[in-house]
Amino acid sequence: QVQLAESGGGSVQAGGFLRLSCLITGYEEYSASRKYCVGWFRQAPGKEREGVASIYKGVGTTFYTDSVKGRFTVSYDNANRTLSLQMNSLKPDDTGVYYCVGAGGRCDTSFRPSSFGNWGQGTQVTVSS
Repeated sequence: QVQLAESGGGSVQAGGFLRLSCLITGYEEYSASRKYCVGWFRQAPGKEREGVASIYKGVGTTFYTDSVKGRFTVSYDNANRTLSLQMNSLKPDDTGVYYCVGAGGRCDTSFRPSSFGNWGQGTQVTVSS
């Protein structure tokens, strides 16, 4: 069974930084090829869920939505089975609940929520101006 458990998040002023982490278990058993996609979505109040970043595990290819390119970095620690999202130069528009997500196979570069079958509980990120 795939499980995703986020940690990190919090409140920060604009221009600051935060780091999110997500312990991911179960995908090793799910995918014999050990190639699957993990990443992050976010949802701001009153808005739809938006894909932020993803990484094609086993290949290492990363994908980002345009609004975070150059500011956010997604990475995966194989030894600790932990997905991370380093967020720098944060803006108020980055505020929202951040979800760790996963899917077997290649990453959907369009970041359609329906392409990711596994979701964490979410962690709140608040950026004040």
